[in-house]
Amino acid sequence: MKVSQTQTRFIESVQAALQKYDTQLKSINHKIWSNPELAYEEHHAHNAICELFDTLHSQGYEVRRSVYDLPTAFEIEFTHGSGPGSGRVVTFNAEYDALPGIGHACGHNLIATSSIAAFIATCEAVRAQAPADKPLTVRLLGTPAEESGGGKVKLLERGAYRDVDACLMVHPFPIVTNDTELLSIATVVPGGYLANDKVRVTFTGKPAHAAAAPWEGINALDAVVAAYVNIALLRQQILPSQKIHGIIVNGGDRPNVIPMSASVDYYVRAASVKALKPLTEKVVKCFEAAATATGCKVDFEWGISYADLKTNTPICQSYVSAMRVMGHHTVFDNAGKGDERFGGGSTDMGNVSYAVPGFHGMMAIPVDGVNHTPQFTKGAGSPESHRRSIYCAAGMAVVACQVLVDDEFAQEVKADFEKKSED
Repeated sequence: MKVSQTQTRFIESVQAALQKYDTQLKSINHKIWSNPELAYEEHHAHNAICELFDTLHSQGYEVRRSVYDLPTAFEIEFTHGSGPGSGRVVTFNAEYDALPGIGHACGHNLIATSSIAAFIATCEAVRAQAPADKPLTVRLLGTPAEESGGGKVKLLERGAYRDVDACLMVHPFPIVTNDTELLSIATVVPGGYLANDKVRVTFTGKPAHAAAAPWEGINALDAVVAAYVNIALLRQQILPSQKIHGIIVNGGDRPNVIPMSASVDYYVRAASVKALKPLTEKVVKCFEAAATATGCKVDFEWGISYADLKTNTPICQSYVSAMRVMGHHTVFDNAGKGDERFGGGSTDMGNVSYAVPGFHGMMAIPVDGVNHTPQFTKGAGSPESHRRSIYCAAGMAVVACQVLVDDEFAQEVKADFEKKSED
């Protein structure tokens, strides 16, 4: 993949901006990492990021707090050019929610930092290099509650992405042991991120004394156990790309009382939204069968579903070529190996990628464990991980500049999105 003239034109400005704001970027990364907050409770991260841009108000940033009826979402915008119309729009997603008990074990502090850095670098570069008569908009969107709660889905439903021509972010993952120089992966391989249905299932029975009159009761915990076994048997008959996993949330209060109520949380995943529906229907039958067998009532409380990820090929190619010319070992994976390295998870960025051209690159960081472990939390806070987030930010910023000013490239991005939307 060759670097384009447009990319070459912006690389120096992008790198200069990242060097200029190095101190502020290190500070915001540490603030987020050292103050982990759960879904929709990310008040410290929200305020810290907005306050950073308040100090940069003279640079033309418009800061909007608590947007789209989400208290911990924000929108920071930069506009350029005086020509007719509003021009193209590029958005960077900043995630900053953590996991209960283990903090930033998925590295969302690095996601936020890389998106903040890419946003600043893009704005600085187009301010210096874009034609004065070419209108364009660069946006940093604070997206809470990716781990649970579907913040981007709510933002999508409320119009946050309605005018976006491209949306970019990168997500950290552990360095592959046999490829320690690897910095980043751009992938269009299906199955890297799975469509996901989430459900809480509650069984309701009838309490009774477990020793004196168990025949008077209807055991809700038995229904949970039956459902768990049903699903375990179903797992033998599903595709390797499909996942079903859950926990018992409530199994009763005391051993000598037949449990009247018991509940489980389950995630169901498949390679696409289309493939997910029939799998979820099979799982629902497992729960219904358990209710029938035990005489319990069953209720379903569905969470926000995540779509699989549709990654834009021209954006991936542009990102990889920019990263390589800047000296970073970056892989373009379109041959089916990407899901072996980091497949199986889900993200609400998938829903965004169904609506607008999207990029969800992978950033390799040095950690001793996989995502969602205490070891990953420690690695996500390291200076080396921060440096890698800035390198990836540079790649995203160069791509963003190309989308904004290169009409031919922007059309390629749009055509690829429209083609994949038809699949």
